[in-house]
Amino acid sequence: MKRVQQTLAPVIVNGAPKPVILADLREVDMGDWTGLRYEEVPAKLGVSAEEWLTQLERAAIPNAESAATLRARVEPCLGQIMRDHGGQDVAVFCHGGVIRMLLAILLGLPLSRMAAFEIEYASLTRVVLLPDRAQVQLLNFAPWRDGPE
Repeated sequence: MKRVQQTLAPVIVNGAPKPVILADLREVDMGDWTGLRYEEVPAKLGVSAEEWLTQLERAAIPNAESAATLRARVEPCLGQIMRDHGGQDVAVFCHGGVIRMLLAILLGLPLSRMAAFEIEYASLTRVVLLPDRAQVQLLNFAPWRDGPE
């Protein structure tokens, strides 16, 4: 979770509350794909790396965590955050696979549908929880890329 800690560090330095670490919000375990670059996956394993969310849903990546297992560990964290911070603004710092799973849960969509959303490193996504639905208000905003020059 080094990248997450690096992203969080300036926020803490600027006076944010002490973070609560939820270990189950760690990135998805990609099994035999771990450490491979996108272009290496088809060459070594014969499947398109762009299909990773579908492959997770099918539990088709050898030695990897399935989408069901990922959801089973991420969803209770989301529930805890919502219970502990109802009506408050909360920042969740995590990796792209977890962001996609959180969006899938909140939007009631299959994980594979989250491939339609680009999630950049160090990007911001803002979701507002309304009484009857989740509303995505900001998706994949990358201040380092999208901010004023």
